Amino acid sequence: MPIMLSLIIGAFFAILNETLLNIALTTLMKEFNVSLTSVQWMATGFLLVMGIVIPASAVMLQWFTTRQLFLGTMIVFTIGTTIAALAPTFPILLLGRLVQAVGTGLLMPVIFNVFLLVFPPHRRGKVMGLVGLVIMFAPAIGPTLSGVIVEYLGWRFLFIVVIPFALFSIAFAYKYLVNVSEVTKPKIDILSLVFSTIGFGSLIYGFSSAGEKGFLSPNVYIFIIVGLIGITIFSMRQFKLNDPVLDLRVFKYPMFTHGMLMFLIIIMTMFSSEIILPIFMQGALAFSAAKAGMMLLPGSIINGLMSPVMGHLFDKFGPRVMMIPATFILSTTMFMLSRLNENTEAWMIIVAYIILMLTVSAIMMPAETNGLNQLPKRLYPHGTSVMSTLQPVAGAVGVSVFISILNAKQNHYLSQSSTPNDPATINDAMIVGVEFVYFIAFAISIIAVILAFLVYRAVPREEYKEVNQQDSLK
Repeated sequence: MPIMLSLIIGAFFAILNETLLNIALTTLMKEFNVSLTSVQWMATGFLLVMGIVIPASAVMLQWFTTRQLFLGTMIVFTIGTTIAALAPTFPILLLGRLVQAVGTGLLMPVIFNVFLLVFPPHRRGKVMGLVGLVIMFAPAIGPTLSGVIVEYLGWRFLFIVVIPFALFSIAFAYKYLVNVSEVTKPKIDILSLVFSTIGFGSLIYGFSSAGEKGFLSPNVYIFIIVGLIGITIFSMRQFKLNDPVLDLRVFKYPMFTHGMLMFLIIIMTMFSSEIILPIFMQGALAFSAAKAGMMLLPGSIINGLMSPVMGHLFDKFGPRVMMIPATFILSTTMFMLSRLNENTEAWMIIVAYIILMLTVSAIMMPAETNGLNQLPKRLYPHGTSVMSTLQPVAGAVGVSVFISILNAKQNHYLSQSSTPNDPATINDAMIVGVEFVYFIAFAISIIAVILAFLVYRAVPREEYKEVNQQDSLK
């Protein structure tokens, strides 16, 4: 229990920052006089840094004790939060945000690896559900807290209120957290880290730049190509090393690969909604930041409360019974959101968001847990690192692509209008863009429906071998 509390307290406030600034983006644009595509880096830059540092976490988990790694990441996170809270200019604010991302990025692999080591497979669903209460509820409630804090206290308090809790987490972990992992100190391949940084960094940067410049810009597609080449070289090199930085053999396990595909789809869907919905509500519907945030609160609460329940149901019934109906409901919800317009009632958005977050809790954590359950113990650090690496990549790509689609559709609509500067026309352009974004999300969600029919309960490889040996003896 002290180990769980130590990790969960720190994780909640670190992960909360992934979406804490979403509703505040409009305020920051006015405060620092920056464009939407520039302020978007507060979200995508955070994910970019996470995508760069997480691949190295598998090695770090084997070089440092649980205690050392957790305390180090939380101290780095606290330093970044303090820089952001005191930032006099937008570049300094962005710097603090990026330092935060270093701590947050290394934290998630630590948490997942510890729980895989401490708890047996038949209890992991419930335990991972408790983790889901943190990693799902924290970013989900971020927009709501952000709206209230920005409205009544100001944007700096988005960081100020986090600092005392981060310091408490450090003090609590210093006293109670003990090491549960084995420190083996494998050889670190520097070239792998270089290719990983170039690959993931360039890929996320390219997709992030697409929101401002479009995919046809050389500054966009060149970085995307360089990123794909870097990731390809990095991946090929891992199979040749005795001690890979990130052992990609985890993808030889079918349910792990299945779980990661499902995970990518859900992350893209959730992150895009948490960005697009606040923009739509504060733009086309002219809601205040506080009102927009409060409208997302019921869905956030239900998401957090249902994560442990979904974990328990996963332990009892397996993933298939949960994923098939949940993916159907998810697709229906995406289609509903593709019909948003200026006459959409507030209650309809609230209900749609509740359903969305409910289906997310029924799909994502069971998919992750089922995938990790199939891995042998020696691959736990690599499985958790792969999963944690995919989160910021999927988030950055999803947000950037959907923002790009939104901007492109808006600009096309305005270019065809005879009154492009009229406020009513601008609102109509946003509505058209949002509708198209959610139609694309609906199409992506159909893939999740297909994948749901292919899932089965994963058995850990060691347990699988033991069962086969017993059958042979019989």
